[in-house]
Amino acid sequence: MMHDLKIDQKFFDPVAKGFKTFEIRCNDRDFKIGDRICLKEINDQREFTGNQIEAEITYLTNYEQRRNYVVFSFKKV
Repeated sequence: MMHDLKIDQKFFDPVAKGFKTFEIRCNDRDFKIGDRICLKEINDQREFTGNQIEAEITYLTNYEQRRNYVVFSFKKV
């Protein structure tokens, strides 16, 4: 399954540089290990910049998260 996700510029840059390898998200998409994500950068006006990164979910947990939220780690593909 592929999930297209918006990501603010301030979070996109650390992902692009390899420093940020996780996301905390509402699990309204029923994320699973092995799913792919496409992180699409948006600017302060909430417009797409055209920058994107594809990755695969490698770990997933809802431990200590708000109701219906998960943390997942990913690796770029």
